[in-house]
Amino acid sequence: MKAVGIKKSLPIDHSDSFLEFNTEEPTPRDSDLLVRIKAVSVNPVDFKVRQNAAKDKELEQPKILGWDAAGIVERVGNKVTKFKQGDEVFYAGEIDRPGCNAEFQLVNENIAGHKPKNISFEEAAALPLTALTAWECVFERLKIKENSGENQDILIIGGAGGVGSIGIQLLKKLTKFNVIATASRNETEEWCRNMGADVIVNHKSLEEEMRSKGYEQVDYILNFSDTDMHWNAMAELIKPQGDICSIVETKNPVDLNKLKNKSVAFHWELMFTRAKFQTPDMHKQHEILERISKLLEEETIESTLNKTFTGLRAQTFKEVHELQESGKSIGKNVISF
Repeated sequence: MKAVGIKKSLPIDHSDSFLEFNTEEPTPRDSDLLVRIKAVSVNPVDFKVRQNAAKDKELEQPKILGWDAAGIVERVGNKVTKFKQGDEVFYAGEIDRPGCNAEFQLVNENIAGHKPKNISFEEAAALPLTALTAWECVFERLKIKENSGENQDILIIGGAGGVGSIGIQLLKKLTKFNVIATASRNETEEWCRNMGADVIVNHKSLEEEMRSKGYEQVDYILNFSDTDMHWNAMAELIKPQGDICSIVETKNPVDLNKLKNKSVAFHWELMFTRAKFQTPDMHKQHEILERISKLLEEETIESTLNKTFTGLRAQTFKEVHELQESGKSIGKNVISF
């Protein structure tokens, strides 16, 4: 099969930052699905792995990146019960297995879902990683209940990104929270409003912006952008006994003591945790994706696809990674094969 991968961690403008190559088509075993990939999307995790996986060495075999895909089940392992050959699926995959930037990929059935019938492969590929992340943040880490949140406020830092885009929708459609989202450009403000945000604030002067809009403190904060940059602001803006959840690792130590006097809880979220550690509740990601699929089919929520690129080619992935690294990406960027 054809694939695109890396052998060294190189700047995106380097001629060999991505390589096209041929490799053996994998064989499904046990609970694996072999999926023929139709479309993939690119997330910050893709360029972070590209930048760090082979920093001071050259890999013997190219590493295939990619953790967001939609495609058709080609074959199944002998323990598969949830899917059959020919099923259309979408999923985010596992960080420690070969990715989806290839013609075929293996994925465990417990972390895959049936693709919504009413949207394209491209629209579906935009969703799994971000929808799982947002769902786990809101309903599992913060333990927010559906239909709750009346007269409560939640701040989303990074509203126009992939996770923010679906997070706003889930909160507005499944809860009663007042959703405040950060955005700093006209186009990102408009995007957040279209996703359903009630209030938009500029993250570049977050505390001042919040107070100018009448918010001294909020009940919950979701940080989908920069934990280091916003740590002090989050500590000030969160209510006593509130909860903060972040998906972005820190580059420097942060002062947890700032949260102590208010008895604030801080949560990390990594969508890959369940698959990486083969947790007993790993199958819940299948259940979440099935729920997301139903919400899409009912048109309760919509795909966050913004730009579509074409071709399983090194040059295509260079273009999309360059856009992701710029920090100016809105919604999701998808590559159709």
